[in-house]
Amino acid sequence: MLRSVEVTAELVCPRRDEAFHNLRWQQRLELSLDCFVCGRTGRTTSFRYGQEHALCSADRERPEHPAAARIAAFDITDERERTALRVFVDYWWAPFHDAKRDQAAATLPLTPWVRLHLGYYCPQARQSGAFDIQTNMVRPVRDACGHCDHPLATSEEAPAVRLLT
Repeated sequence: MLRSVEVTAELVCPRRDEAFHNLRWQQRLELSLDCFVCGRTGRTTSFRYGQEHALCSADRERPEHPAAARIAAFDITDERERTALRVFVDYWWAPFHDAKRDQAAATLPLTPWVRLHLGYYCPQARQSGAFDIQTNMVRPVRDACGHCDHPLATSEEAPAVRLLT
């Protein structure tokens, strides 16, 4: 069955001034999904925009493998002091039982986990940098430039993961 998930995140950003760091989404994310290919629940699945499939992390006994999933679309909204990201992920799901954990698979785990990757450019150091936001961080999370310590963004709420179909 084809399933779709919407991931949304909002960051509070400082006013844009001469130290503007051009914050941007790096078009990749990790999401916890149950994988019918390897028969394991709660697998970290890595996505990159434009790729036709994702990669399931599997486990120690099985190597990483392609997953029938992809980023279908994304949308970024920049307002004065807020940046919002919305990502749509499509994936194939089939019911199975994870024998190792003795639990049934779900279309979306009860506590879905997601990590979003962001990048920026420091005008002072003339170098790029990166940081992540994810659901299991203690909020608020404040990120600063790794080169000049200029504040970049604050994550006040965890990214939301919602099953659409």
